[in-house]
Amino acid sequence: MTDRHADPLDTGLLSPVRAGTPVEAAVDDRAWLQAMLDAEAALVRAQASLGTVPAAAAATITAAARVDGFDLRHLAVASRETANPVVGLVRALTARVAEHDPAAAEFVHRGSTSQDIFDTGAMLVARRALALVRADLARTAEALAVLAAAHRDTPMSGRTLALQAVPITFGLKAAGWRRLLLDADARLARLDREGLPLSLGGAAGTLAGYLEFARVDGGAPVDTAAYLERLVDAYAAETGLARPVLPWHALRTPIADLAAALALTAGALGKIALDVQTLSRTEIAEVAEPGGEGRGASSAMPHKRNPVLATLIRSAALQVPALAQGLHQCLLADDERSGGAWHAEWQLLREALRLTGGAAHTAVELAEGLTVHADRMRRNLDLTGSAIVTERLGAVLAPLLGKQPARETLTRAAAQAERDAAPLARVLAELPETKGLFTPEELDALCDPAAYTGAAGPLVDRSLRRDTDGISP
Repeated sequence: MTDRHADPLDTGLLSPVRAGTPVEAAVDDRAWLQAMLDAEAALVRAQASLGTVPAAAAATITAAARVDGFDLRHLAVASRETANPVVGLVRALTARVAEHDPAAAEFVHRGSTSQDIFDTGAMLVARRALALVRADLARTAEALAVLAAAHRDTPMSGRTLALQAVPITFGLKAAGWRRLLLDADARLARLDREGLPLSLGGAAGTLAGYLEFARVDGGAPVDTAAYLERLVDAYAAETGLARPVLPWHALRTPIADLAAALALTAGALGKIALDVQTLSRTEIAEVAEPGGEGRGASSAMPHKRNPVLATLIRSAALQVPALAQGLHQCLLADDERSGGAWHAEWQLLREALRLTGGAAHTAVELAEGLTVHADRMRRNLDLTGSAIVTERLGAVLAPLLGKQPARETLTRAAAQAERDAAPLARVLAELPETKGLFTPEELDALCDPAAYTGAAGPLVDRSLRRDTDGISP
């Protein structure tokens, strides 16, 4: 089956994390072209609301500003002659409007410039993509909340520098994953609310063209300050985008902020993916991805079921920060419009949006279908023969033996327990320094990893309660 939104020149073959996901259609060439057309239509409606463009002309232009019928490939190739796609788009839109109303065609792109239309379109594309990302983050966070609550007290090994350190609970790990996603979503929400601005500056950021056409079309002098405010307000109302304080043709904070938020979001998702990969290792086997026909198959090893969802997410998380770095470099925009830095943003931004969107969409399936092997977590806790609780034993023995002697005693005891494959409790019961200090039952309790998870349970409760109540930690 052919996807009518698919770009035949970029099917996603080399980017499976976003192939076939909703974000693909939201940021493909067709969507980008429609966003620029939406920017043109919103602009002329804003001008009409101020009385400088006939309402009938605005209606005709809006009706013509639909992507169906525009030749994407022709516009793309034609953009080589102008270094941006807006020039050819304006020509094509003007011709289409003229077919219905030659007089209305005069008001297409009235007083505007390519960057106003492209940047406004870019913010519309970003807003639509972020809505998809945020919806998927919400679903993933909800699934992680369920896991955190269900496994509030499920003990597992906490690992530092790749080695078992002290016991934690899987609920705490899941709550941590969820917190990362909520942090990312908060930044995306702030961007959506305040940081995705319309672009309105005219040829060099003075809005001179808009003002002059308003004077000519209105047949009277224009109050520059008043018209500026009214035009920006009207355009904001039509697009739903934020009002910038200044035109941002060469002030690329909106792009840099968006890049940073996307990198953080991809990184948050990537942390989850990396943990799942690690915990899925054959030697650990504490979690497993959801299965399915052909899911995770190896071309050479029939026995394998690879953690492909985590792999896809991690691949995106490794790429987006590099794209964000490229977008941040474009802050070095020369003069009032950059000859190259602005142009360099386009593909980087699109790729960052669709990789992050693909990772977020993939994370929903991962979180909602993750299998937790609590029994394997418990067995892995016992691999060190209770050495994983030496921190606790050190705290208990310090008042009895002194801090440093207690540490030295436990170091020897742990080494002996490992060498002899003996329970740490039995070794401690027989050492001269600790013999007789505790009953066998007391030593067994002190050496039980499941009994040393600290405040993991209450931390899970605190996280879920505060997030539900909307209170920041």
